[in-house]
Amino acid sequence: MSSLLIRNVRPMGASPVDVRVQDGRIAEIGTALAAPAGAAVEEGHGALLLPGLVEGHTHLDKTMWGMDWYRNEVGTNLTDKIENERAFRHASGHDAAAQSLVLAKAFLALGTTRLRTHVDVDTQAGLRHLEGTLRTREVLREVQQIQVVAFPQSGLLGRPGTAELLDQSLAMGADVLGGLDPCAIDGDPVKSLDVLFNIAHKHQRPVDIHLHEPGAMGAFSLDLILQRTEALGMQGKVAISHGFCLGDVGAGVSERERDALLARMAKLGVVLITSAPPSRTVPPLMACRQAGVTVLGGNDGIRDTWSPYGNPDMLERAMIIGLRYNLRRDDEIEVALDTVTHSGARGCGFENYGLVPGNRADLVLVDAQTVAHAVVSRPVRKLVVAGGRVVARNGMLSADLAAL
Repeated sequence: MSSLLIRNVRPMGASPVDVRVQDGRIAEIGTALAAPAGAAVEEGHGALLLPGLVEGHTHLDKTMWGMDWYRNEVGTNLTDKIENERAFRHASGHDAAAQSLVLAKAFLALGTTRLRTHVDVDTQAGLRHLEGTLRTREVLREVQQIQVVAFPQSGLLGRPGTAELLDQSLAMGADVLGGLDPCAIDGDPVKSLDVLFNIAHKHQRPVDIHLHEPGAMGAFSLDLILQRTEALGMQGKVAISHGFCLGDVGAGVSERERDALLARMAKLGVVLITSAPPSRTVPPLMACRQAGVTVLGGNDGIRDTWSPYGNPDMLERAMIIGLRYNLRRDDEIEVALDTVTHSGARGCGFENYGLVPGNRADLVLVDAQTVAHAVVSRPVRKLVVAGGRVVARNGMLSADLAAL
């Protein structure tokens, strides 16, 4: 029976309260709460209280976080990046188990208690990267909820045997089935999506598809995805990562076509995941939300062969989303935070989330006056609680977790 009382904190900037945690869950929120016998007590000193942060799209298995600098000389095409990465990982023996653990711990120290990671599955590496990342999920399962996506980064149809490996991945415990550009990479969108959705339907697992395809091509693929979502009864179980085509109004997609796609996505519970990259057109955040589409945020890759950029700080990602979408008012910046908190949890299907009694006690304390202030200033995480356990102070993991 573990018990923790955190005094004098302001949930999402509201009036000061105390929070009592019992056996990993929020037991009570109120003023002047009594500390149960034997409870640990933490003084919040009026800090802003946030729920644990949520990373909706990253790639733990391929990061070089903490390693020597990688000199990036890769070509500009998507296929250049894919082929370069596969060759590098094969030649170097890149250790997905070790590196996924390093980055997951870095996320945790900065308050990310739940995350979704895509893990490469292909006929060259087989299931090695998946096995390594599943080990990380197991090591951290008490303090960080990790969803693993079996992801065909090199394509599904072009390398025979990939479909069978994805099938095995779900049987081994991958939580979600990933997909990639059925037109631009696989070249046969109907067959590609039929194979993908059949595997997902067989295992009753959600689908998360990287859709980089622009304009009319991307809209065509998205239409096919929505058709299969409805036909297979997979409402609420499909995510579109990137969805750049939804931002290509006037460049292959009309506003009417985009709005029709958004309406269908909302009806089918298909969510959208964005990293808000500055180099591509992006789906319109506010229009998506107004249409009823859940939009969540993620870093995508962090410090890997694709790009040297990225940081396992979801407050920073919320700030980047705010900048990309020109969110300036305090209420707009709160929307940016929502993409990496409540919408992030809802979009990934993480349950028992939020600052409500009965939910899992994933809590983050920062010195900030308001939610918008926290996003813009990205202060040190004074305290991170995961599953009712204090896991980090002042941006540093507890000694036992740091030693893993």
